[in-house]
Amino acid sequence: MAGFAGRVAVVTGAGSGIGEEIARRLAVGGARVLLNDADARLAGEAAAAIRAAGGECRAAGGDVSEVAAVRGLVDEAVGAFGRIDLAVANAGLTEYGAFLDYDPARFDRLLGVNLRGSYFFAQAAARRMREQGGGGRILLLSSVTGHLGIEQLSAYGMTKAALEMMARALVVDLSPHRITINAVAPGATVTPRTAGDPAWTEGWTRATPLGRPATAADVAAAALFLLSDEAGHVTGQTLVVDGGWTAVGGAPERA
Repeated sequence: MAGFAGRVAVVTGAGSGIGEEIARRLAVGGARVLLNDADARLAGEAAAAIRAAGGECRAAGGDVSEVAAVRGLVDEAVGAFGRIDLAVANAGLTEYGAFLDYDPARFDRLLGVNLRGSYFFAQAAARRMREQGGGGRILLLSSVTGHLGIEQLSAYGMTKAALEMMARALVVDLSPHRITINAVAPGATVTPRTAGDPAWTEGWTRATPLGRPATAADVAAAALFLLSDEAGHVTGQTLVVDGGWTAVGGAPERA
């Protein structure tokens, strides 16, 4: 796969886990990266680690549920690097909650981050890409919970299914400007949040046909393909990275 030299990327929710790995690989591949996280300290630490590995990366705090914040991320990338070519809407909340007891305030917060944030970040990035000419890449982070139901993840799964519809719907708006938009839908993935839970790992190892949950590197590899020149004729699609789980279903309880 060709590198990303000369490209400018913004990756949201990238202070750790999948987002951090995507940002790291883009930067090591030659892109200049603006790394966002709601936790500005975490963003700073992740960006510093990427710079130590030889990549060019700046940190930016900000809550993506605020439209001004996501527009500000695009403006900051353009101010620092002159343009934006790659926009990765990775930021998201995972919210467990039984449907019969789900609280409206939690629901609104979930939609604010997972949908409002992704939609208006994509809009801000696409507007700038249109002005620049030359096209661009937008990537959304969905989930297998948008394909199969998991206990207590009804609201979360709805947001992830909506992101996949967003990728399909925006093909109409973005293709005339040579901007592609796709999604990656990870299955169970080892992150700092899950790595310390042996029961989680054991449960998903049994439930995943390939015999292990995904790593952040597995998901990042799929993401980088969709952001690359090699995926220039791929748009409106969702690439599922789940070790075969959606082919068979069946999740460990509260995994």
